[in-house]
Amino acid sequence: MAREPGSGAPGRLLRLLSLLQARREWSGAELAARLEVTDRTVRRDVERLRALGYLVEGVPGTAGGYRMASGRDMPPLLLEDEEAAAVALGLATVGGTGPAGIADSALRALAKLERLLPARLRPRLAALGTATAAVVRPDAPPVDPSVLARLAACCREHEALALDYRDRSGRRGERRVEPHSLVTVHGRWYLIAFDPDRADWRTFRVDRIERASPTRRRFAPRELPGGDPAAYLTASMAGAVYPHRAVVAVGVPARELGERLFTSLPGWVEERGPADCAVHLSAEEPELVVRFVAAVAALAAPFSVEEATAEVAERVRELGRRLAG
Repeated sequence: MAREPGSGAPGRLLRLLSLLQARREWSGAELAARLEVTDRTVRRDVERLRALGYLVEGVPGTAGGYRMASGRDMPPLLLEDEEAAAVALGLATVGGTGPAGIADSALRALAKLERLLPARLRPRLAALGTATAAVVRPDAPPVDPSVLARLAACCREHEALALDYRDRSGRRGERRVEPHSLVTVHGRWYLIAFDPDRADWRTFRVDRIERASPTRRRFAPRELPGGDPAAYLTASMAGAVYPHRAVVAVGVPARELGERLFTSLPGWVEERGPADCAVHLSAEEPELVVRFVAAVAALAAPFSVEEATAEVAERVRELGRRLAG
């Protein structure tokens, strides 16, 4: 639930509760510095929170610390006004797009949040609901929201995962990885993780993860090549070779092509000269390749399909016949 700004001891308790909910563990010294009080005051305020029913655990160690424990009888989550609005916006957006399991869960959570918000914030939530929209991807594969939540928690806590994973050929195998980030693109969720057995980074489609078990083993986070998860995934997908492919020559400069296309490509662009380039498309489904061939054709620039796998070529010819007719 959202809270009013506070001052004095009550306000400090709310601030302490907000800090404990924002991170897995805090040392007593860190909390004292954030709250601008003594360690003794932090200990006293923690005892007050416990008396109010909040499950605050002590963390053993040289400096000592605290963490918020989960439990069935946990009091309501505390959110700042801006945090509540941000959560509502995220839920409203996810609720309007696939996969169905996540969308349904998001809409239920949004309804609960609306009931818990104070009256002053409900108009803001109503405005978000009427002013936002998302494009639905009916072909997006279903993803279990609980699996996504587990993956996200392990990314945040730097906890290794044991995965049962089915690759694109249908082979199943167990992988032990160090999760880094979750990214969604073209209606699918991907996990970016470091695979110690292969000594390299890997991406996993979340809808192909059949089991994700935290191992309780912490790891020191590694630096992702390039630093940006979305850029890394885009580059990884561009470099991958999938069953369905096409090469389209286009009479525009490579930079202009990137600016005029409405979305990122499942492939890469080859610069051939100052006024032309070639688009190398590759995907697991022929429909996606054909979709982007059509997107390139819609640029009203000279183009030709130089290469294509059999199924893609047939679908492109069929699309041409339908457009001509």
